[in-house]
Amino acid sequence: MFDVKSVSLDWAGRKLTLETGKIARQADGAVYATWGETALLATVVYAKEAKPGQDFFPLTVHYQEKYYAAGKIPGG
Repeated sequence: MFDVKSVSLDWAGRKLTLETGKIARQADGAVYATWGETALLATVVYAKEAKPGQDFFPLTVHYQEKYYAAGKIPGG
């Protein structure tokens, strides 16, 4: 059903897994990386044509840390 590609290797004593094609399918590119108990989703979305008069490359980074990842549990 999905064209999932996955690569795993040992890196710094932990298993690093890079996976694409399973989640964030509406993005132009997406990689789900896991290293030990840490997980990261990196996505890229781009426009086919540049805006007229735009002479720079806009870049936006949206970082979202889950409360439970930092040891903060709401209500507890």
